[in-house]
Amino acid sequence: MRAWGDQLEFFLKDHLANRFSAFAAGAVATAILGSVTAMVLIVAGIAASGAVGTAIGLAILLGADVGSVIVSSVFASGSNIALWASPILAFAGYVTFNVSKEFRPHNIGRIFIGLGFTLLSLQLIRSAILPLSDGSLFHEVLMAVGQEPYLAFLIGAMLAWVFHSTMAAILLIASLLANGSLEVPAALSFILGINFGGGLPAALSTFALPAAARRLPLGNLLCRGTMAIAAIPFIGWITAFVVKLPLAPLETAVAFHTLFNIVIGTVFLPLIGIVDKIMARLVRDQQQATDRLSSLRYLEKGVFSLPPVALANAILETGRMSEVLQQMLEVAMTALRKGSTETLKMLKELDERLNAFQVGLQSYLSDLAQTELSNEEARRAQEIMLFVSNLEHAGDVICLNLNDRIKAKIKDNVKFSDEEQNSLDELCSIIVSSLTLATGVLSSRNVDSAKLLLGRKEAFRTLENRLFDEHFREGRRGSGAALRSSMRYVDLIRDLHRVNSHIVSVGYPIVDAAGMLLGSRLKTEEAS
Repeated sequence: MRAWGDQLEFFLKDHLANRFSAFAAGAVATAILGSVTAMVLIVAGIAASGAVGTAIGLAILLGADVGSVIVSSVFASGSNIALWASPILAFAGYVTFNVSKEFRPHNIGRIFIGLGFTLLSLQLIRSAILPLSDGSLFHEVLMAVGQEPYLAFLIGAMLAWVFHSTMAAILLIASLLANGSLEVPAALSFILGINFGGGLPAALSTFALPAAARRLPLGNLLCRGTMAIAAIPFIGWITAFVVKLPLAPLETAVAFHTLFNIVIGTVFLPLIGIVDKIMARLVRDQQQATDRLSSLRYLEKGVFSLPPVALANAILETGRMSEVLQQMLEVAMTALRKGSTETLKMLKELDERLNAFQVGLQSYLSDLAQTELSNEEARRAQEIMLFVSNLEHAGDVICLNLNDRIKAKIKDNVKFSDEEQNSLDELCSIIVSSLTLATGVLSSRNVDSAKLLLGRKEAFRTLENRLFDEHFREGRRGSGAALRSSMRYVDLIRDLHRVNSHIVSVGYPIVDAAGMLLGSRLKTEEAS
């Protein structure tokens, strides 16, 4: 996931032409990834973004079940491979991880270590269960459970759910078969239960996601569960057929597990449309309040023949973009006051929305610039584009720098005094006031308003200098916790300073056009 998670996601998206290619893509990707639960979470995330529908998503997951079975079967039946490959893979991964500092080779080391430990787990499971093969009580319990298919089914489902891994549960059953502690007829009921319980972790892990994402693991659980439950009443007939296969007990169980999942895919792949409708009825979309800032609204290219109207539309959209930036600042400061890292997670979505506004506005203004504009209209388009860029840069400061500072403060359990928190809030109030005024300045191009906006920058700097003077004069540098608190406080003020500077920048072109902007803030020798 670290090394090739994005590529796996792109691979899946590139094979969504139909249910059959999606099924194959899911099988291949899961065979590489090695975890059907991880694949479910990836596909659920794609579905949540609207890039894949429920029907195609279910096809991917049905294929993922088959891919997972392939991996489980290889591990379950490859005891000799596991014996010598485990230490080699773990050691090779350790060396690769420590020697290479590049991103992908570094994570290839993680992959080798993970494979080595997975194969080692097979040996540990076998070793842990081996003493039980001599226990008569253990044999009697397994024989009793084996004679009750429904009980074995429930135990298998619980194992897969508790382990959060179908592979681990299958390894356990394979080990019991290999050392003779479990007979094939009982193992088949366990395997049916494991296939049912294997869908539970992913379904439970996606409860907090949107309805489009929750339908996929639930639909996959419905398909697997329906087949497993339907097979239990006929387990006697199934067993009579399976035991006739010319295979050893372990290979027989592995073959049954593989065949069962292939049958699930074969049966439900043509019925995906029906499953999709069932999921749509069971998991309905929640009616959410309309978010008026969720997308661009006023960028109508049909008015390019009237540049003043197009520019007015761009200014309206820029005002909405500034509201998104204000939301980001409020979220960050709320997280700072509450000490909540969960609140900070909202910043990523808001930053992506801010970036979407920037891309849309700059594309709109670039297309407008290709038309015949007067010098004044071209200058207005450039002012808007520069302000949009500055809003996006301010958002980056909040999402990257400010976000990291607040996380570090929470992680280090740094506490600000009431005076320090009030000072940060006061700085934020200046930023919000500047942001509100900046949109009006951009729209009106009023020189007096622009001068007032630039005065907010001076007010911010004056307050900032006073806070620094009070902070250091009161001797809060100290050491240990006091030093960390001082560092976080100063860093936050500097980040807020950068945000405010990006916002008030809209006033400079207007003041400059009026001939009221000095070339440098430094005093000349004559003036001094």
